[in-house]
This record gives sequence, C-alpha cells and structure tokens, in this order.
Amino acid sequence: MVESVLLCFGLIAITAACAVGSRRLGVPHSILLVMVGLALAFVPGLPRVLLDPKLVMLLFLPPLLYAAGVAMSWRAFCSDIRAITVQAVGCVIFTTVAVAAVAHLVLGMPWAVGFVLGAVVSPPDVVAPMAIARRLGIPKRILTILEGEGLVNDATALILFRFAVAAVATGGFSLPEAAGSFAVIIVGEVTFGVAVGWLMLRVRRWVNDPDVEITLALLTPYLAFWPPALLGGSGVLAAVSAGLYVSRHGSPLISAGTRLQGFFIWRWVVYLIEAVLFLLTGLQARSIFMNLSDEAGSTLFLHGALITALVILIRFVWVYPAALLARTIPGTSRPQWQATFAIAFTGIRGVVSLAAALSIPLTLGDGTPFPERDTILFITFCVILATLLGQGSVLPTVFRGLGLVERGRQEQRVEEAREYAARIDAVEATLGRLQELSARAGADADLTAPLRVRHEARLRRLRRHHATAGEDQVVRAGATLELELIAAERARMHELRESGALGDEARRRVERELDLEEVRILQMDQDPG
Repeated sequence: MVESVLLCFGLIAITAACAVGSRRLGVPHSILLVMVGLALAFVPGLPRVLLDPKLVMLLFLPPLLYAAGVAMSWRAFCSDIRAITVQAVGCVIFTTVAVAAVAHLVLGMPWAVGFVLGAVVSPPDVVAPMAIARRLGIPKRILTILEGEGLVNDATALILFRFAVAAVATGGFSLPEAAGSFAVIIVGEVTFGVAVGWLMLRVRRWVNDPDVEITLALLTPYLAFWPPALLGGSGVLAAVSAGLYVSRHGSPLISAGTRLQGFFIWRWVVYLIEAVLFLLTGLQARSIFMNLSDEAGSTLFLHGALITALVILIRFVWVYPAALLARTIPGTSRPQWQATFAIAFTGIRGVVSLAAALSIPLTLGDGTPFPERDTILFITFCVILATLLGQGSVLPTVFRGLGLVERGRQEQRVEEAREYAARIDAVEATLGRLQELSARAGADADLTAPLRVRHEARLRRLRRHHATAGEDQVVRAGATLELELIAAERARMHELRESGALGDEARRRVERELDLEEVRILQMDQDPG
C-alpha cells in the first residue's frame, strides 16, 4: 500500500515537472510525458509500472469523455454530425477490416485474431492532437470534427473489439446478429446517457449547494458509463451523451457558484488524468519489450512498422473519398483540401488502444492461451509510439504549413466581432430594462443611478473595444490601473489582518472577492466589460 501511494505521488510529481519542461523546451506536454515514461521504463532498479486496463476503462476514461462532451458546442456537434459519424463509425470499421485482412494475408493471423488487432488500433485518440490544435487556434470546424470523432470512435472500436474477442473464443461470428447488437447498444447507450444527464441536472438543482453539486457532477460520468459497460456495451456513448445533454441544457439549472468552482476543478481533473495516462503509456515499454528474443523482436518490429504504415495510409484512403462525396450532398459545406489533409493526417493512436490490447484475456474458455496476444500487444504499442511521437511531433508544422493557423486567427477575429456586437446589444437591453425600472413610482434614484453609470461605462468600453478590434490602449491601460488598485487593497487587507483588526474568516471572504475581480480583469481582452 505504501509503495502504491508513493508511486502515485511520484507519477504526479513527474507530470508537473514535465509540464514545466514542455514550456521551456517548446515540446507538446503529452509527447514529452511519453518520452519521459519511455526513458524511465528502462532505468535499472525502478519497479515495473503496469497499466491496468480496467483502471483506464472504468476510472480514467469516463470523466475524460464526459468533460469533453460538456465542453463541446452542441450546435457545432449537430451541424457536423454527418462528418463526425462518417469518421467515427465508417473509418473505424474500414480500418478494422483492412488491418484484419493484412494481418491474415501477410502476418498469418487467423481472421478473428486479425479483427481483434484491427479493432484495437482503429480508433484515433484526440487528446494530444486537440491540445496542439487548440493552442495553435486552427479553424473551429476542424476542431469540432476531430473532437466529435474522438468522442464517438472509441465506442465503435470497443464494441467491435468485444465482438472480435467473442469470435476468437467461440470460433464463430454472425454478421446480422452483430449488426443488430451494435444498433441496440448505440440506441440504448445514447438514451441512457441522456436520461442520466437529465436526472443529475434536476438533482443538482434541487440540492442547491455548490459543494454537493460538484460532487454529483464528478459522479455523473461514472453513473452514465459503468452500467452499460458492465452489461456488455462500451459505456462511451452514454458518458458522451450525458455530457452533451448537460452542455445543451445545464446553463439555466446550474448556479453561478457551482460553475465558477466546477470550471477549475474539472480543468484540474482532466489535466491530471490525461498527463498520468501519457506517462503510463511510456512506462509500459519495459513490460512489453522485456520478453522478446532478438529474432522475434526484429520480426515484430517489421510487423509493427507495417501495421503503423497501414493505419496511417488507410485514414487518407478513407478521408479523401468521404470528403469528395460530401461535396455532392446538398446542404453540406464543402471542405477545403487543407482541412481534409489535416483531418486525414491527425490519426494518432493513444491509451484506449493500449488499454484494449491489455484487456485481451490471457486464456480462452477452455484454458488455452489466447492466440497471438503478445503479438497484438507489441504491434499496438508500436503503432501508438510511432503515431504519437512521429505524427504528433510534426502536427504544429503541418498545421502551419497548411495555413490553418492563419485561417484560425482570421476566423477568431470575425467571431470576436460578432461576440462584441452581441455583448453591446445585451448591455443596451440591460440599460433599457433599468430605464423601465427607474420610471416606476417609488424607484430609489440612489440605487438605480450607480447601476446606470456602471452599465453605461461597460457599454462605452465594449463599443471602443469593438470599434478598434481590441487594440485600444485606453482599455488596456485601465485594466492595468485596476490591477494596481486591487494589489493596493489586498496589501492593506494583509496589514489589517496582521494587526488583528481583521479576522481570518473575514479576510478570506474579502480575498475571494478580490481574486474574482482580478480574474475578470485579466480576461479583459475577452470581456472588457
């Protein structure tokens, strides 16, 4: 127990150190974590760290899926649902079949075992590429398609994986039965996830306590994921559906205090889980490579290189015809070749593939070893490393070379102009309502006058920011002045606390108010009001 606790603290400390190192070195955090994990895996004397697939599937994966669903724009997801489905379902199935065919015809695997390998390596992971893409600010539609694909493709792959493992165990496979089960799982999980999202929002509103609400929010992904997963489904679609429902309907039901606290808590939870998973991925190298002989190792490396090249090529083979087909469908926006190439290139495999490979049973029902299990695990690890360290490291160069970063900046400028026009309209409506309230008999002018002054000042700042595209120096100078005033107030509060004129509880309340005001000012470029 003590060793496990120390190991957990060690992993967290390493992730923090890598975060600092990634900023200093200019290397994506996820890639640096995998490289550090690889290096630590072969340090003599360090204990082996094994990644438990059940831990990934049942503990780590649900909050990642749910948080991504909450963060995604419901409108954008619905508008691109066709492209997302083509990638998340069609491309995964196509990749699974193609890899199974090559594994059978070239590597000599039985068909069922080949399908297990295909299902394992078919789903791209979006954690690392999305972190890079968001940091660079590429166009939102590409982000939506990639993130939407990442939310759904795990479910497709895991369902195919379970069918393939069952086929190996039983020696038989029925396509109509599998297709029917696939449809039932999808409909059932989406329905269950929406029901969980609906129920938890109502319970949270009834509780009306930020601490309890956040606790319930952290439990929501597990409540959505575990029942379908334990009943033979994937649980992925249920967790995603719950997150999307909360994203769409949660705003009027979640209190402001809960949103403020929940934002920081969820951001930390997702950051920590993602970082630890990348580090653990690299640490698996020792367990996977240590039992290989030189002759078997060289052969397996060739097999790994072949399957890696195949999954990269297959994605291009699928994405380009799908994009050309989309051009012929009325009402569908036509993707540019740069966006098509970016989506095709972003096929990085990640921890879900590794967890699926590790979850392959050691033996079949009759006690015989699962055929080619070690080979599947080794090839999967090769695919993950090659795509994550290879494609992942050049993603920024590819995005910039395609002109997507500049297009993203232009898109952001247009979006900011629309945002500030909407903000101006909202403040004008607020002033109109204030005028109505002021005209009522008995309205207290001492109460309404300061509010009018405050909102009129907001309106002036918004109009100035909108007219100058955020480049007005007066607005920025005002923000700097406000920060200096807050610093002076905070210093005086500290002096009063030290002299005993102010109690600790009162100091904490005032400090919280000052912190919230400082955060608002630091977001001045996004919200000058």
